Amino acid sequence: MNKHTIYIVIIALLFGAFTLVFDTFPRSTISQLEKRELATLPEFSFDKLFKGTYTTELSAWFSDTEPYRDTLMLLSMNIKDKLRFSFSEEEQITFHSSKDQPVPEEDNANQGRELGEYNNKVTADEKAKIANRGIVVIGSGENVRALMAFGGTEKGGVGYAEAANLYKKTFGDKVNVYCTVIPTSTEYYLPEKAKEFSKPQLPVIKNIFAHLDDSVKKVNVYNALGDHVAEPIYLRTDHHWAPLGAYYAAEEFAKVAGVPFKPLSSYERKAVRGYVGSMYGYSNDIALKRAPEDFVYYVPQNIDYETTYYGYNIDKKYKVTGVRAASKGPFFWKYKDGSGGAYCTYMASDCQIVKVQTGTKNKRRLIILKDSFGNLIPGFLFYSFEEIHVIDHRYFTRNMKDYVRNNKITDILFANNIFKAYDGNIKNQYAGFLTQKDPYAAQISKLGWPQ
Repeated sequence: MNKHTIYIVIIALLFGAFTLVFDTFPRSTISQLEKRELATLPEFSFDKLFKGTYTTELSAWFSDTEPYRDTLMLLSMNIKDKLRFSFSEEEQITFHSSKDQPVPEEDNANQGRELGEYNNKVTADEKAKIANRGIVVIGSGENVRALMAFGGTEKGGVGYAEAANLYKKTFGDKVNVYCTVIPTSTEYYLPEKAKEFSKPQLPVIKNIFAHLDDSVKKVNVYNALGDHVAEPIYLRTDHHWAPLGAYYAAEEFAKVAGVPFKPLSSYERKAVRGYVGSMYGYSNDIALKRAPEDFVYYVPQNIDYETTYYGYNIDKKYKVTGVRAASKGPFFWKYKDGSGGAYCTYMASDCQIVKVQTGTKNKRRLIILKDSFGNLIPGFLFYSFEEIHVIDHRYFTRNMKDYVRNNKITDILFANNIFKAYDGNIKNQYAGFLTQKDPYAAQISKLGWPQ
C-alpha cells in the first residue's frame, strides 16, 4: 500500500467518523458556553418546503445542534489560544469577530453633580485581545477582562431623552421623572491602544442630557462610577456591571430624589464564587474561562420587605404569549458556586413585573423602567422608597397611565444601559406603554395582578 492510498484511507476514516458522530449521536439542546437554548427541529409543512424556508431552518438546526457542541468549541478555543501569534507582553492583541449585539446645572439642589470628564487613576493593563467583532479582551491571568465596543455617535440617544420628556409631560407635577444612562465597562477600562475600536460614551450621554426638559431630573451615574473605577464596579467576564457599581449609581439617584440612603455597612455581603459570565460565550476566548470571578452581592439588613412577581409567558422569540398567577418569592435568589446564572441573583428573570413593598414608610412609590442592567438598582433602594415596581422595557402589557394612577406612583426612573438608550426604537417602546391596551386585562384580576 503506497502513501497516497494510506492518505486516502485516513481521510475516508475521518469523514466516516464525523458522519457517524454528526448523524447518529444525540444532538445538543443547550449550550452552557453560549448560555442559550439551541435551535429546535423545525416543523415540516409543504408550504414551508415550497417557499424554501423549511430547508433553511433545517440546515440551521443541524449546524446549531451538533453533538458535543460545547466540547468541540472548548477544544477549538484551546487550540486557537495555543496557536495565537505572540506579541510582546505590552503589545499582545487578538481580534474576535462578533456575534449579534446583542449639561447645564439645574437650580434644583437635588439635581446632583454636573456631567463631565472623570479622573481615571487606574492604569489599565495594556495587554489586549480584540475578540469577536465588538469584544475586546484585556489583561491576562486572573485579571483578564472582556469589554464590548460601542459604536454610537455623539448625536445619538435623542429618542431616549424624548421618552423621559413625554412621561414628564404626561404625568405632570404629580410624578417625578428621572433619567440616567448606565455606561458599560469599556468606557472606563479600555486601554489607549485599543480605543480606535470603540467610540467614547460620554458625548452620547451629554447629548441625551442636553435634550432632557428642565423638568426631568438628570442622574449622573457616569461620574459616580468614575470615582470608584479602581473598585470592582463591573464584572470582568460579563457584559453587565457588578452590584457594587449599581450601589454607587443608586446612591447618586437617592441624592437627586431626596430620599434616605444607607451605607454599604447596612448590607450583608454575599458571593457566588467561580462565576464566568456571558462574555466567555460571546468572545469564545478561553482566557475568560480560566479567570472566574466572584459575583459579590449585598442583601439589606434590618428592614422588612415583600417581593411579588407578576410573570409573563414568552415564546422562543421572547414575545409575550400570556400571563401567570401572581406569586410571592425572594428578591435575592441563591445560586451555587460556579453557576453561570449568578447575575440572576436579583429577581431571577426579566420577563415579569416585580413589586417590592418595604418597611420604609414615606409614601414614595417608585417605578424603575429598565433593561437587565437595571436589575441591580432596586435592591439598594429598600431603605429609600415605600414601594418599588420594576418594569423591563421588553415585557410590559399594561397601560402605564392606569398603572401609575392605580399604584399611586410618585417617581419614575429611566435606568437603561447606553446601548439601549441609543436604540432608535426606545422612544416608541416607552411611548407605547402610555396608550396600549392590555390584551390580558380580563385574566389579570383572577390571577392576583395589580390593576
